[in-house]
Amino acid sequence: MRGKALKAEKPVTHIRSRSKFHRNIPLHLMMVPALILVILFCYVPMGGLVIAFQKFIPAKGLFGDQQWVGFDNFRYLLSLPNTWQVVFNTLYIAAAKIVIGQLFPIMVAILLNEVRCSGYKRGIQTLIYLPNFLSWVILGGIFMNILSTDGLVNQCLMALGMESVSFLGDKNVFPGTLIVTDVWKNFGFNTIAYLAAITGIDPNLYEAATVDGANRLRRMWHVTLPGMLPIIVLLAVINLGGILSAGFEQVYNLYNPTVYETGDIIDTMVYRLGFGSGQYSLATAMGLMKSAVSTVLISVSYFLAYRFANYRVF
Repeated sequence: MRGKALKAEKPVTHIRSRSKFHRNIPLHLMMVPALILVILFCYVPMGGLVIAFQKFIPAKGLFGDQQWVGFDNFRYLLSLPNTWQVVFNTLYIAAAKIVIGQLFPIMVAILLNEVRCSGYKRGIQTLIYLPNFLSWVILGGIFMNILSTDGLVNQCLMALGMESVSFLGDKNVFPGTLIVTDVWKNFGFNTIAYLAAITGIDPNLYEAATVDGANRLRRMWHVTLPGMLPIIVLLAVINLGGILSAGFEQVYNLYNPTVYETGDIIDTMVYRLGFGSGQYSLATAMGLMKSAVSTVLISVSYFLAYRFANYRVF
């Protein structure tokens, strides 16, 4: 009897699976255009990675009779004196953006949560979120004007009796300029994510803390922050996968040869090697090394996200 029951369950399960598949057909069809774009612009170009192992001559074409050099391009890149400086710049700038880009939105979200006037709160949220919609092409021109030696910021500094600062021309100041401007642009979006996490905290916890005599500061420390901790850990771990991406658009629109020593990152080096110098093999090799390391970091970050924040991609 038990065997017959199992045999009877299989057709029912099969029918349910087919019914579920038919219901989801419209959703699958909606994904087709995006899937085609991903294949065309992400997977098809991966065939060009063979350039990293060749002495590539554009006149012969991608599938022409190119000279294979194995790992010589990688060895040459690692022997260049500025390669490790560029890697250090990338890690330093990206890590600072991740850390400060996490802490600042957390503080702003907690402070906004304490605002009782809903209209004022919504207005502040809108103002800090607007820069996220501006491209670095536009912001680059704006920052070049206000951060120049005779710009608005230096005029204010000199009015206060301080010396002017070359924010975009001093190699010691430029990394800090990148970090501050990136945090200013993106902290509004992250603040909204943390505010959403705060709204999920049980109000009874605040009431219990108030009954126990906790003031506003203690409620923020003992109730709000622990309630935000899962999303804080999740975003921090996920951002780990992008630590080798220090922001090509921002750096490219703000940097200049005088700050290459501290402001040059992997992506801008790849761009200059490929389009500036025509060394396509070296540029591809550098990009391939970055992609390989990034893949490892992304895998580790998702493992940590699942381990500490119970977050799963699949």
